[in-house]
Amino acid sequence: MRSIGRQAGDLLEATMRGRVAPRTLRVHIPMLDEANAGRTDVPETAALYADAATHEAEPGILAVSINAGFSEADITEMGPTVLVTHDQGHQARAARIAESLARRIWDGRGKVANAFLTPDQAAARARDFDAAKGPLVIADYADNPGAGAYGDATALLQALLRAGAGPGAFAPMIDPEAAAILHRHKVGDSVTLELGGKCDPTFGGGPLRLTGEIRHLSDGTYTGDGPILGGITHSFGPTAVLRVQGIDILVVTLPGQMLDLQQVRTFGIEPADLRFLVVKSMQHFRAAFEPVSGEVIVCDTGALATPQAHLRPYARVRRPVWPLDRDASF
Repeated sequence: MRSIGRQAGDLLEATMRGRVAPRTLRVHIPMLDEANAGRTDVPETAALYADAATHEAEPGILAVSINAGFSEADITEMGPTVLVTHDQGHQARAARIAESLARRIWDGRGKVANAFLTPDQAAARARDFDAAKGPLVIADYADNPGAGAYGDATALLQALLRAGAGPGAFAPMIDPEAAAILHRHKVGDSVTLELGGKCDPTFGGGPLRLTGEIRHLSDGTYTGDGPILGGITHSFGPTAVLRVQGIDILVVTLPGQMLDLQQVRTFGIEPADLRFLVVKSMQHFRAAFEPVSGEVIVCDTGALATPQAHLRPYARVRRPVWPLDRDASF
């Protein structure tokens, strides 16, 4: 982020001093998002960014931006785009670059790296996992708060409890009502309450009535130490850890995607002690959590950010668009 911010600032300064006269052209691809949503650990997607950077070294090509799209946004402009900013006299070359990169995104539309497991499949893997090299990290892809999901889906937690998969942890469950109830008690108390599933049970499951032991209570403040949040302080608001059948559930008040190990360690949850760890995130958890994991798997819980885009009632997206319309063309 810092390096790209500096690049933008340098380009702005050059423009204001009259050294360049930039224009930007844009190619919009009729897809909900790039096949792997911009993941730079997928070779085909990473190559797009690498080639964009190479093109920026060409005379007259000032910036090449690949935007993977955001399929949860029901807006007319939704979808992956390629933008090429060029100086005067270089429009033709800029157009060829943009069209070539856009064509590669379109041609790779069916090459998805993730293997999406059901909650029951993920729970079975968790129950049987050998954590000698680290816990099984399960990404609850569909309930990612960073993508606009509610963060209170219960389908995966219910499957883990049913399978008897503990010891493990589940982070976070965004439920201000439950967090407030737990904060009326003290550490060590046994509490019965309705947890999760309160925003819209049709996306990811309804509330679970659970009895557990309070293991931790705090104001939810943490300071990151990983590659994304290192040195930055955030808060989940009033936060509690409720242990149910050997699963430590991080119950929080304020939404937050899992990006940093301190989002669990601060609250007494140590990944090295677990068989599995559920994180509500799509992509960004990988930088911090993949290095301490024995394996990473991805679960589609049917929550609002599900990869099954046909389950969302789009109204403003331009049609036809892939994959809602299999006959879409580019």
